[in-house]
Formats: sequence, C-alpha cells, structure tokens
Amino acid sequence: MKAIHIVCAVVGGAIAGAAVGLLVAPEKGNETRKKIMKVLKDKGIYLKKDKLEELVDEIEDQIENVL
Repeated sequence: MKAIHIVCAVVGGAIAGAAVGLLVAPEKGNETRKKIMKVLKDKGIYLKKDKLEELVDEIEDQIENVL
C-alpha cells in the first residue's frame, strides 16, 4: 500500500469515528468537553478551553465537508 492510502484511511477512520461519536453521544457537548479535558489533564496534557473549542470547531468543519 502506498503511504497516501494509509494516511487517507487513518483520516477517514478518525472522521467517521468522530461523526458516529457525535451522533450517539449520550451527553451534551459541554459535558463531553469537560470529560475530555479531565482525561487529558490526568494524562499530563493541559489544553486551554479556547484551544479545545478551536479543535472541536475544526473537527466539526471537516465532518460537515465530508457529509
């Protein structure tokens, strides 16, 4: 397999996973973001709320482009 095919498969899988996760999420987005920030903080990754919002917006834009 060519490297570009692997990259496309990984990106496509990530986008599909994010879309499914958003569709079946049992909680509000705000609560989910808080949980994500807590998990990242426990792992030693500190992400400011505005950076997390930017990341969410970027993922949302990419999902909208695919759908």
